[in-house]
Amino acid sequence: MYYIGLMSGTSMDAVDTALLEFDNDKFQLIGYEQYPIADDLRKAVKQVSARTSLQDISKLDNILGHLFAQSALNIIRQTNTPPADIAAIGSHGQTVLHLPGGNHSRTLQIGDANIIAYKTGITTVADFRRMDIAAGGEGAPLAPAFHANYFKSDSRHRLILNIGGIANITILAAGPDIVTRGFDSGPGNGLLDDWNQRHCGTHMDKEGHWANRGQADSEFLNHLQNDAFFSTAPPKSTGRDFFNLDWLENKLSSFVRSLQAQDVQATLVDLTIHSITEAIVSHAPHTEEIYICGGGVHNPLLFDGLKAQLADMRIESTEKLGINPDAVEAVTFAWLAKCRLEGTAANLPSVTGAREPVVLGAVYAPTSRHA
Repeated sequence: MYYIGLMSGTSMDAVDTALLEFDNDKFQLIGYEQYPIADDLRKAVKQVSARTSLQDISKLDNILGHLFAQSALNIIRQTNTPPADIAAIGSHGQTVLHLPGGNHSRTLQIGDANIIAYKTGITTVADFRRMDIAAGGEGAPLAPAFHANYFKSDSRHRLILNIGGIANITILAAGPDIVTRGFDSGPGNGLLDDWNQRHCGTHMDKEGHWANRGQADSEFLNHLQNDAFFSTAPPKSTGRDFFNLDWLENKLSSFVRSLQAQDVQATLVDLTIHSITEAIVSHAPHTEEIYICGGGVHNPLLFDGLKAQLADMRIESTEKLGINPDAVEAVTFAWLAKCRLEGTAANLPSVTGAREPVVLGAVYAPTSRHA
């Protein structure tokens, strides 16, 4: 049976869309595409905050629902897959708020799944994070469960590193009885993209060219790393609610010197590298192999910087494990949709801190198939 996974992450550069065929515990990636998100929509979603009106948020929820539905229809047509053969669409939705912990732990993803189900005529699974939060977890990261199912080795200590807008790690220690661990390590590409957008007017610093013209400032790097998030023990997760330009501006305003914009960008690259390195060295020092996925795999400054910092560990793209590094998260949400329809718990309490394993996601059944 076929499943579709939809993912638009913190960076919001595109809707990652994957079509998979599952055969028991194996799958084949039939099609994968990135459908770009228009600049005005990306800007509007990134500006969502506590001051945004419900009217504006509900409008974006509708717009994104149509966008995600169209992305699913596009991959169906491009692969010539009969819609009736597709069991479900797994849509992560676009995170506009993620505030785990405290008395009112909460997370919110928009992109109306009713619209996706109606327009495609295909059962849609969405709202994956909140059941884990209801069970006392962080609601993120969720990909480690997929990583454990498909990337774990019985003989090699592996680690999956996803560098999206936020960076997170999955620790896959060798051996059948060792639990999988994982957590968000801090910023990935998100701050780099936002700072670049402000000063260069483009939505990303392609291959780190602008950062490469700057000079990282070690004192400012230490200033950034003094944030309590980095020393907080897992389970932990974060997002744009915390690591955003307001956070960066506060750090700049409390620093003793002014810096050139490109030097800030170079320092942010080092922040991503060093926070990931610290997370790995502190929590997975016996790692032998690191496999990277997410947009950061295309940034030579990040890739080469990690290789220099973690010279004793083999670092490759997940391509070496048979999955396009750009597609891993979309594939994950196709798999999570499959787990939901099968009634299989798909969170990992050892990762999220939930009290128990729970079935994730809400199911939206279409009234008819008319894609």
